[in-house]
Amino acid sequence: MASRTTVGWSLVSSGVVTLLLAYLPGDSVWWGLALLLVGIAALFVRRG
Repeated sequence: MASRTTVGWSLVSSGVVTLLLAYLPGDSVWWGLALLLVGIAALFVRRG
């Protein structure tokens, strides 16, 4: 059950991020990298 929730949230968040990247100014590659780093940091903070 937990894996289903994780997949669901992953899909929702990736959809939101895709929409955000379309509207944010500047190069979307840099925004993508920044969001990726924030996501990785959030995962490590949650585990610890």
